[in-house]
Amino acid sequence: MKISIVYYSYSGITRKLAEDIALITDGKLIELKPEKLYSFSYNTAVKEVRKEIEKGYCPSLLEIKETFDDIDTVFIGSPNWFKTFAPPILSFLRKTDLSGKTITPFCTHGGGGLGHMVEDFKRECSSSDVKRGIALKGNYTFDELKDYIEKNL
Repeated sequence: MKISIVYYSYSGITRKLAEDIALITDGKLIELKPEKLYSFSYNTAVKEVRKEIEKGYCPSLLEIKETFDDIDTVFIGSPNWFKTFAPPILSFLRKTDLSGKTITPFCTHGGGGLGHMVEDFKRECSSSDVKRGIALKGNYTFDELKDYIEKNL
């Protein structure tokens, strides 16, 4: 089984989770980077993101050179922002054909879990098999993550 781990990380917490998933699954890491970065001020970034999510805005991303033709499973992760994934994830989903792939959402959060991310993934990836997903706080343990993946992959 070939696996990719696609993620967007604002502060590095989601990046760490993506890296750990890659270690466990031997998957390839792909970081999504918007052309225009969000503000370094968290409060300002929150305002920017809220507006983008409300409008369904898809920010332009720096080019991704990887293809997904030979990939079976794609872990896709983001911080939980307003109960859904970050706008760069929406940009990726709308420009990448993931038909027939298994999608496992993952997120980092401060208490909101996956919110309605799984439903949002199912809406955007209607031709994919979207799994239940992984929601972890920043203080998760590697063993906790490994246990979840081993039971659900």
